[in-house]
Amino acid sequence: MAIDWKRLSGDSYNNGVKKLHCYNGAAQEPFQPCNVLTLLPPSAKIVKSNMIPSALEHLQEIAARSGRAAVFLDYDGTLTPIVLRPEEAILSSSMREVLRALAAKVPVAILSGRDLEDLRQRVSIEGIVYAGSHGFDIVGPRGLRKQVAPEFLPILEDTEKELKQKLRDIAGAQLERKRFSIAAHFREVPDERTPQVEQAVSEVAARHRKLRKTAGKKVYELQPDVDWNKGKALLWLLEAMGLDPEEMFPIYIGDDLTDEDAFRAVERCGVGIVVNEKPRATAARYFLKDPVEVELFLREILARLRDNSHS
Repeated sequence: MAIDWKRLSGDSYNNGVKKLHCYNGAAQEPFQPCNVLTLLPPSAKIVKSNMIPSALEHLQEIAARSGRAAVFLDYDGTLTPIVLRPEEAILSSSMREVLRALAAKVPVAILSGRDLEDLRQRVSIEGIVYAGSHGFDIVGPRGLRKQVAPEFLPILEDTEKELKQKLRDIAGAQLERKRFSIAAHFREVPDERTPQVEQAVSEVAARHRKLRKTAGKKVYELQPDVDWNKGKALLWLLEAMGLDPEEMFPIYIGDDLTDEDAFRAVERCGVGIVVNEKPRATAARYFLKDPVEVELFLREILARLRDNSHS
């Protein structure tokens, strides 16, 4: 369902020079369509800020944007709190309720590092898009389906066996096989042994050059080394879901380093919101402290969408 929000005023100028806003060092222009690349003039002034603002405190600013809304979310650390073991991350009934209500108003997609089937079972909401393995495995309504790099599956099978062997003697290390990646979790590994986990993953990655090593919150991951990530998946979804690049307004909420690609993908045409209690360098425009604030934000957006539909 398309929702048109009230348009904000245009670009900000000072003495004829466009101002760009910089959050934690990432320069951002006023909102542009996602398919528009704007080159910055040499004279452009950048106004820096060491802290990005709270999305809850700037709801009116966010809700005032024009365009067709679409909401994209990470799972762990965003919709659920970070837990010691991946299987303990359970979606609350209240969060599921607001997601289901939101999906009745606007397109909703969940992009997670989790395996696709695991993600679908945990969220269990019809009519939304699920993108597992950081966007390598996508399914959605009306036959939407995409898999990236399925030819890498045999390599991942061999790699899983090697990495399992290397991690077997490291107490607390947990190996998680997903269809399109292999994750080595070390949240329960003693601090003095965490370098051994990274060394093991790096050694296996060095023997399998077609895979790349990525890092997240207390996890290292091996995935196909192709030009694909959450940002690429998000842009593909915007097109696949039939959202006009000139009219859409995507909101992406995530907490991990892998979400930075998605923040960069929407920084000109939408809003990136990082979930983190502590300041960090990010391409996101706003922040929320934790999943509790994420739910509050989504409820406020939902309320405004309902008000809009009744006006």
